[in-house]
Amino acid sequence: MKPAAHANLLHPSLLPNWLGVGALWLLHWLPLPVQAALGNAAGWLIAQFPGRRRRIVATNLALCFPEAAPETRRRWLRQTFQSSMRAALEHGVLWWGSEARLRRLIRIDNPEAVLGDGKRPVIWLAPHFVGLDMGGVRLAMDRTAASMYARAKDPVADEMMRHGRSRFFSPVLIAKNDGIKPVLKALKDGLPFYYLPDQDHGRLNAVFVPFFGIPAATVSALPRLAKLTGAQIIPAITRQLPWGRGYAVRFYPPWDNYPSGDLEADVARMNGFIEDRIREMPSQYLWLHRRFKTRPEGEASLYE
Repeated sequence: MKPAAHANLLHPSLLPNWLGVGALWLLHWLPLPVQAALGNAAGWLIAQFPGRRRRIVATNLALCFPEAAPETRRRWLRQTFQSSMRAALEHGVLWWGSEARLRRLIRIDNPEAVLGDGKRPVIWLAPHFVGLDMGGVRLAMDRTAASMYARAKDPVADEMMRHGRSRFFSPVLIAKNDGIKPVLKALKDGLPFYYLPDQDHGRLNAVFVPFFGIPAATVSALPRLAKLTGAQIIPAITRQLPWGRGYAVRFYPPWDNYPSGDLEADVARMNGFIEDRIREMPSQYLWLHRRFKTRPEGEASLYE
């Protein structure tokens, strides 16, 4: 941690936050299957109680899977909290686990595909599955890469997340409010860019395209970046494995004819790809986020 940051980070009001960090430090010594069992138990318990996040998850699942039986959606809701709590507790391993341990716990299924054709810049499309940080840290062990992040409101969480993401090969971390220029520079310098463009950030630089058949405000930067830099889009999906067996990163083939010149079609293609991956593991997506928060003009909120 940088000494200049200590004054704010050591404020007495942040003591509970640091106690939480201390708890994660203690837990990281446990075998991952034990941590997974604790995360599953905590997630199951949280899912039993009504609350805002539970309503958001239930609404998202009902909107995206209207054809699923109610008992199936209830199971996915419970598993969503379980997988999310597992990932949260296992962040201690990311922050303090040895490189050797992380390499054992986070595997890359097809490392030969990591740079695509090996000639053009690379954008790793990394949707918001619970293993997102695990995959990002594992990839940063092998090469310097760039990624974009949103500063957390909690300064302790923000400091720890940046610490965890910068332990290996000193990646280039770009804050979202820094704009697009640092991203363009990183790609032109030959750094792979680990990109997470699938959340609702409002209307700015977004287009409404279908996500599970529902118009969703979707950041349109992916095809724009590909056009400006000639980058190839290589999806990188990290799956949380059952029973505490760790995580697996899989790269998909570079997208042909991307961008196509039709911005909305290109953004919709991204959403369609993410939908297909969600159907493979529906409880590992970040359903706690209000993906349909921003509505087209005149439409009422879907979360009331």
